[in-house]
Order: sequence, then structure tokens, then C-alpha cells
Amino acid sequence: MESKGDFRAPVSQTPHTIEKPKDTSTIGGMISVEINEKKISVPLGTTILEACKMAGITIPTLCHHEDLCVAGVCRICVVEVQGMRTLQASCAFPITSPIKIRTSTPMVRKARKHVLELLLSEHYGECYACFRNGKCELQFLAKEYGIDQYTFGHVTEPQFEIDNSSYSVIREMSKCVLCKRCVRTCIDLQEVGVLEAIDRGDKTHIGTFLEKPLADVICINCGQCINRCPTAALRANDPSDEIWAAIDDPKKHVVIQTAPSPRAAIGEEFGLGAGHSMTRELNTALRRIGFDKVFDTNFTADLTIIEEGTELIQRLYKALVKKEQVALPQFTSCSPGWVKFIEHYYPEYLDNLSSAKSPQQMFGALIKTFYAAKAGIDPADIVSVAVMPCSAKKFECNRPEMNDSGYKDVDFGLTTRELARMIKEAGINLPEMPKSNFDSPFGEASGAGLIFGATGGVMEAAIRSVVEFVLGKKAEDIFEKANIIPLRGFDGIKYMEIPIGDMVGPVPKLLQSLVPNWDWLKGATLKVAVAHGTANAKKIMDDIKAGGKFSECHFIEFMACPGGCIGGGGQPIPTTPEIRRLRAQAIYSEDESLELRKSHENPHVVKIYQEFLTEGPCSHLSHKLLHTHYVKRGRYIA
Repeated sequence: MESKGDFRAPVSQTPHTIEKPKDTSTIGGMISVEINEKKISVPLGTTILEACKMAGITIPTLCHHEDLCVAGVCRICVVEVQGMRTLQASCAFPITSPIKIRTSTPMVRKARKHVLELLLSEHYGECYACFRNGKCELQFLAKEYGIDQYTFGHVTEPQFEIDNSSYSVIREMSKCVLCKRCVRTCIDLQEVGVLEAIDRGDKTHIGTFLEKPLADVICINCGQCINRCPTAALRANDPSDEIWAAIDDPKKHVVIQTAPSPRAAIGEEFGLGAGHSMTRELNTALRRIGFDKVFDTNFTADLTIIEEGTELIQRLYKALVKKEQVALPQFTSCSPGWVKFIEHYYPEYLDNLSSAKSPQQMFGALIKTFYAAKAGIDPADIVSVAVMPCSAKKFECNRPEMNDSGYKDVDFGLTTRELARMIKEAGINLPEMPKSNFDSPFGEASGAGLIFGATGGVMEAAIRSVVEFVLGKKAEDIFEKANIIPLRGFDGIKYMEIPIGDMVGPVPKLLQSLVPNWDWLKGATLKVAVAHGTANAKKIMDDIKAGGKFSECHFIEFMACPGGCIGGGGQPIPTTPEIRRLRAQAIYSEDESLELRKSHENPHVVKIYQEFLTEGPCSHLSHKLLHTHYVKRGRYIA
């Protein structure tokens, strides 16, 4: 069923809230509040929950999440406000006048405990057999409030069938506590909207349109709903049992590639704080688990920059010199959640997507062709595993288009969380592992490939190479330490202009078959943009449709997940803006520590063009193995 107009369902959950004053020094800008006899001042419109946090007082929550709008539905966060007959939800109470608050009176504690007991009475399952055991917010609160029996009973049969139709996300609604975090995530954070609260009263549940399986609606597989679910109602589709079976099969040669974002976050699953990169410790752990070879996805991130950058140069040359009609701006295509988003919501712009596969899929194709031949292994005996921060990568590796090697290019996609469980199952404590390097023949990659993990990283990696290709200068001579700061950070949309000027350099040997010189770029200004989270992607796409500022861009990076890959749907839970910032910081710090920081300088990439892709980037063979096409899905319901 194709929707008409700019229709998006269901309706946003964002409520009307009091806007906090920009200048708190004005009369009434600050409000005096007394919390548990402690006096503080807070800006007008601050919620009681925020005020308590400022005062160093912990309030339990379930429906509240730092990334999401206020809901006030779980009532775990209730407090007493002097002069009010009933308890108030602290997350949804904006402070507009001086008030006195009590957060741990007998009435408050009793109410919170009863709310938890009522939630548990409808919550199916046993904790010891649940994948969120030890990391479940409901379980944590039950322990904190000393709940040791089911006061209001306990369901022993599931209310709903498990929906495992999706390659990426499994829904087990019998474990849902109706916090609506997933609904708010899908509607407001991502602007997709496949989930909604259905029915009323005790029949209320979270469902899809017409109760269709997740695989049959317009889910983009980003997994952001999983990252914000407080229980095990949502989880990724875990292939680890099949991977263990392959590892245990002596006939199989099992290789694994690891992306930079899981390496920057996996330490959190072993008790480390956010922001500790575990790259080389992880290499050792993976070999001890039983993987035959451990490779770095950053290698094909470097390859992606060359292929995608070459494609952009071809498009610009055709448009500016040959005056041909080409699809500009060119969009990045390495985020499978973003690719599925555009397939559903803006299928008329699919020609703007780069045809280059993601680094994951490029690696898969090379492993079963170049690597198989070099190692003398039958590709049919190779099992290719990818560790990604993203649940959408599971869908991507199962796309029917992704078999250009003659086999399924990538057999299994593992999330960071799933790999951590495999490592623990093997009895390994990751932080204690000795460090080791990646395996040959792909070797080390560049820092440019590494920063793919943070929003703006793909664009920064591309520009490091583009300025050296075209201007003939070192990126360090233009940007301090080759760090392109305007493309970093967590603003939803970033925009940058790079003037070419009248001085251009020689065409590198790798590109000499494509363009004779760079004279046609003299005086031009390269316009680029970056967006993370599909709600921000939608803003750019609507601007392009209206002929706005972004329609004049040449190249735009889109990432489906907030923060980019470091905030992917397969990363450790919880996720918050601060956690994502620390993960990105770990990636940028590792990049700065490397000698090799530009994709085109990676000697292993140069070598693969010399030995295998001998006709160069965007040639017949590279198009066959490293490029793909997309599907005009539209906003239909299967």
C-alpha cells in the first residue's frame, strides 16, 4: 500500500513542554526548589527529574531516556510535591514556581514498589534464561526495591508469538513493559514510525501496522529501538550458534573482520568505562576463540574511499566537462539502515546513492575471491563473519544482491554485544588479553578508515584524500594535523565548503585513465554535508526536493544511527550522548596515534589494485565485486 503525500504514521510522541529561558538571569529565569530539605536553583521549565539529578539525587526510571522526549507512562519516578494530593511523575513535571519535593517518603517507596510488582505480574519469562539477564533495567529495579515474590501473580505463558521474521530485530512482546521507548525512538529519533501502541486498557500492546511481521513493514533494521528497550522485548537476531558450529567444523576456514566502532565500545561489556579501544586485545581473543584469520574492516573502508571518491570524480567530470545529466549530490552508501530508509522514503533518489558497497560487503567479496585464491582455499569452505556495531548489517549481508563473489559475500553479521557474549562463553576476559596485530594479506589500515565509525568520519576520510589528489598538497598543510574539525561533533547536520582555487596538482597515477587533468575544477567550491540519524537525513532530503541549499552539494554523508556507527543498534547498552561522545573520542585518539592516516596512502590498497583490480578503481572487475544496486521499495506494506 503506497502512502500519499508527506504522510508519516504513527503520530509523534513529542509533547508540548515549557521552553527553558535562554537567559536565566532575567526575572523568573531561575526557580528556587527544595528537594529533601536541600535547596537549589534551577532554570524555569526544568523537570523535577532533571532537578534531582542536579542535586545529586537518584530517581528510578523506566520510560525515561536521555535521547527521547518525555512520556511519563511508567510512573516509577513518582515523587511527593508539597501541596499536591497525588504523587507526581518527576520526568514529566516542569518546575514553574518554587516547590518542595520529597523523593523517598514511605508513600513514594510503596508506590514505586507496587508499580514494579504490577509490571512483573504481566512480564513473561525467567531472568536466568533471558539474554538481558544482568543488564535488564526492570530486573535491576526489582532487586533495588527488594522484590522477592510476585505479589500480584506472574504470567507463565507468553501472550504474544515471537516475531523473528527480520534478519535484524526480534520482537518478544510478552516481555514488553509498555514504556514506549521503542515507539518514541522509531518515530521521533529516526522518523520511521513502524511501531505504535495499539488497543486500550489491559489490551494495550506495542505492534506494527495490521500486526504485520517486522520483515513486512518499513523497518530499516537500524536497531535503535533495541538500544533503548529496558528489557528483552527487543533484541538482535543472533547467529552465534551457527558461527560456533562453523568454528568447530574442521572443514571450514572461518575468518572474521572487525569494524572500528565495536572495538571502541566492546570494553564496556567487560566492565570498562566508555572510550577504551580494545583493537589489539580483541585480535588475540578472536584467535583464541577459534577464528582462523582476523582482518581489519578499515582496509576496505580505505578501499571504499578510493572507489566512492573515483565515482564522485566521474560524476563531476561528466557534469562539468561533458555537460551530461548525472545524479548529484552523490550520497554515501555504507550505512545499510540509511540505504533501506532511502529505498522506502525517497526511492526517486536512488541514482544519487554511490554504487560502492559498504566496507563490510567489499571485504566479503574480496575474501571469497582474492583471499581465497591467494590462500589456495575453496571459497565454498570459507565462512566469512563480520563484527559490526549495526543490526542492519545482518540484513545487508542477506541481501540477494550481495553474492558477486559467486557465494554469499558475508555469511554472518555479529553485533558488538553478541561477540562479547561469545568471548565470555569461551572464558576469556578481554581486557586481560595480550595485544596482537591483524592478519595478512590485508595488513594494517589507515586512520581514515578508522574514523568511519563516527558521524562525519566518512566525509573526513574522503576529503583527506580529495584535497591531496586535486590540490597536490598535504592534507596537513590545509587542516591542522589533517583533522577536519568542522565535520566532527554531534550536530544533527553539518555543512562545509572547500574552495579549490586556481592552483591544482597533477592527476595521481591511479586516476589518470579517468581524467586528463584537474583544470576543470579550478575556481570551483566543493560543497559537502553530513547527517546522522534518519530524522536528520529526512531534513536534508526534503531540502533537496525543495531545491534548497543541500541540493547544491556535491557529496553528502548519511548515517542511519545517532552519532554514526559508534551509536549503532548493535553496540553495548546503555547508549547516551555522553557515551557516544567517549566512543568517538576513542576512535579519533587512535587515528591520531597512527602513522598512516589517509586511504590512498595505504600500501595494501595500492597493492590490491596492482595485483587484483589491475584496471583501477571503478573498472569492470571492481564494479562486479565492489559495487551494487538498490531496490525501489517505496512506503508499502507487504
